Amino acid sequence: MEFRPLGRTGLKVSACCLGTMTWGEQNSEAEGHAQMDEAVARGVNFFDTAELYAIPPKPETQGSTERIIGSWFAKTGKRREIILATKIVGRTAMDWFRDNKAPARQTRAQIDFAVERSLRNLQTDYIDLYQLHWPDRPIPVFGGHVYKDYPEDFEPFEAILEALDGHIRKGNIRFIGVSNESSWGVMRFLAESEANGLPRMASIQNAYNLVNRTFEIGLAEIAMREHVGLLAYSPLAQGYLSGKYRHGALPKGSRKAMFNRLGRYEAGSGVRMIDAYCDLAAQFDLRPETLALKFCDTRAFMTATIIGATTLEQLRIDIDAFDAPWTEDMEKAVTALHESCPNPCP
Repeated sequence: MEFRPLGRTGLKVSACCLGTMTWGEQNSEAEGHAQMDEAVARGVNFFDTAELYAIPPKPETQGSTERIIGSWFAKTGKRREIILATKIVGRTAMDWFRDNKAPARQTRAQIDFAVERSLRNLQTDYIDLYQLHWPDRPIPVFGGHVYKDYPEDFEPFEAILEALDGHIRKGNIRFIGVSNESSWGVMRFLAESEANGLPRMASIQNAYNLVNRTFEIGLAEIAMREHVGLLAYSPLAQGYLSGKYRHGALPKGSRKAMFNRLGRYEAGSGVRMIDAYCDLAAQFDLRPETLALKFCDTRAFMTATIIGATTLEQLRIDIDAFDAPWTEDMEKAVTALHESCPNPCP
């Protein structure tokens, strides 16, 4: 397993990060524990979760994934071996994240509440990487990036950083990052950090895969020049790039069968291009998920690729992909397909 710097933090994280959002919904506590055992045995030292999880978001399962990780820490005593990342929700009308049923925002009071609850859920006294799951600003972030004139109604960048700094000073969190953020948002956080001596964003967790490479438009240069590396989520396009939904297939127990929330990858030219990438993998005698994950892993701006699985078999296939070869011919073939229909699933 390759290990890479997490921004300017001095931490080294595995190129493969274990995503956890199915635990507590599609996966039981025992299955979550088994996945963590397997990942650590394979060299993974980086786990990612969120106060939102399990997915899909609902009050009955909110926080369950953090609690499953916490019970594994308590059982194994391996907390110090893991670089642990979690997230606070962004601006949302969902009212079950806070005790007073207030709509979630990234205010100081809500950050204080969320950090302390995550620490309890995770059964730990510190979080290595605390991320803003999506902005406090009212902007489009999931499945589309068409900007319009949104109101100037959001928590100031400096205020958010000051609230997070309070927890860094207390030792509750070590480093901070953003998620589902824009180029402007990342640079504003960096500017406020530099101007006011506040903590610096170490990473950005955005969607990135063969059919959604919008990160390369603006954010990739920031990642490289400012050392705010990408933690890529949805590298398999919510399972589509594994080929399991091809030709109308609907595997029992899959996210699409259970929740039907995959519209981001079903519109326009998405299905056609997903089929083309799956066919390309076969030309190189690779599994579709191997091509998709190794593509992400080989980008210069990539810190870690976040994988998610519901079975140990899937998990092993995904981790194996990081040891697969990546050749010049693969790069040329992927580039040609991308240029024929760029970013069909933004």
